[in-house]
Amino acid sequence: MTSDVVKGPASYFPSIEKKYGRPIGDWLDLVRLRLPARHMELVAMLKEEHGMGHGHANAIVAHILASADK
Repeated sequence: MTSDVVKGPASYFPSIEKKYGRPIGDWLDLVRLRLPARHMELVAMLKEEHGMGHGHANAIVAHILASADK
């Protein structure tokens, strides 16, 4: 039996959904609409416009930017 432990930025997704009441797909789409932009600009947008904490905002942006590189 293997355990499918989620690691990295995606490990924050369940708590982001619970805390902010929106599916993670909504947040990912919101960030994608702002591309291209710098990492910290996107983090600041989530914090300032949506009241998200730094760690959660950073996790979403890191996930999007990492997947964009592939």
